[in-house]
Amino acid sequence: MSEQNTPLQIEGLTVAYQKKPVLRDISLTIPEGKLIGIIGPNGAGKSTLIKATLGLIPKVTGSVSIFGRPYQEQRKLIGYVPQRESVDWDFPTSALDVVMMGRYGHLGWFKRPGVREREYALDCLEKVGMADFAGRQISQLSGGQQQRIFLARALAQDARLYFMDEPFVGVDAATEKAIVTLLNELKKQGKTVLVVHHDLATVKEYFDWIILLNVELMGIGPTAEWFTREHLQKTYGGRLTLLQQDEEAVIVSSR
Repeated sequence: MSEQNTPLQIEGLTVAYQKKPVLRDISLTIPEGKLIGIIGPNGAGKSTLIKATLGLIPKVTGSVSIFGRPYQEQRKLIGYVPQRESVDWDFPTSALDVVMMGRYGHLGWFKRPGVREREYALDCLEKVGMADFAGRQISQLSGGQQQRIFLARALAQDARLYFMDEPFVGVDAATEKAIVTLLNELKKQGKTVLVVHHDLATVKEYFDWIILLNVELMGIGPTAEWFTREHLQKTYGGRLTLLQQDEEAVIVSSR
């Protein structure tokens, strides 16, 4: 695969907080058109990996390339769904306005969105089942509804590479189903999606690749190959509880 067709390549990434490494010497290459789960114990650096890749926190060492070029040159190709609790939901704006923010990268900051952008944003809301809430203030929405709005904003960016930081946390069953449907739709379109994920019981169902992380890279590759008792024990250590194992699946929990 040429660099121009490689969604994400990281070389020697190290991130430290107060001189303590949170990520140590991470190198990986992500193929195009995959749904990829980032898994590992609490404090493993999963969210940090996304934030460092997007330049939201400083790196000690390492380089990141998006489709063969630096992140700063490829921002229009990237969609990002942050953790819901990191957002100021009291900001006075409507669901539609939040989604339309996803179009600014295509418009430029000094051009106002018009009818075409509004229709595009409404279509994105429709895809996540939130069209009826377009005029609702985001502070009036439930946690699951807020998460759907942020997913719609990411859709509006029409990106090639998506990063989602714990999109399933704190959502109801209907929203989780809607997110999974959306992820699979993005995959059908040839998009690449990286998702920080905690529920190990659904990893094999949701993702075709995984990144196993615990400060260092513990493994990366097809889920069928890497989601095994051996690799999970190596990644989670004593924080892993085996609940059930059969010939096809390993269902586990972590603490």
